[in-house]
Amino acid sequence: MARIGYADLNQSEAAVLAQRIIAERGSVLHLYQMLLHSPAAAEGWLNYLTAIRQRCALDGAIRELVIMRIAHLNRAPYEADQHAPIALREGLRRDQLDALAGAEIPADRFDARERAVLAYADAMTRSVQVPDGVFEAVRRYFQDRELVELTATIAAYNMVSRFLEALQVHSDDSR
Repeated sequence: MARIGYADLNQSEAAVLAQRIIAERGSVLHLYQMLLHSPAAAEGWLNYLTAIRQRCALDGAIRELVIMRIAHLNRAPYEADQHAPIALREGLRRDQLDALAGAEIPADRFDARERAVLAYADAMTRSVQVPDGVFEAVRRYFQDRELVELTATIAAYNMVSRFLEALQVHSDDSR
């Protein structure tokens, strides 16, 4: 159960943004129901995460690969629940999703590019600083724009999981 109640989506300032969220995403997920306590924060969050998920050139499978890994590393089940179906639609396999929950990444489930991406996500998530060797390994696979977008995606979803877990937002919460 969330540590504070979810925002009233009928409140004037929140209602306008809630309608925009519904138009863009189909519904107001628990994450946004919590964020709407601060419409300004919710709007900035929506703009940023919409750009990350829908406007970047980064391959969707790579995006979802790092999101799912971050969810597991940060013990953020809501994030994993929300993104598992998206990851499957983007081309990840069930055995890959299952492997992301482990402490170590099995080499036989991921190709060299995916392993480099996962090492990068692990470094950014676990220790913030990225060793040169990890960066150089991932750099071989991406142009500058994609590398910036990959880095921004990893940073963004670390933000998401930290927000969710600090306020204990979970899938089974009632509104």
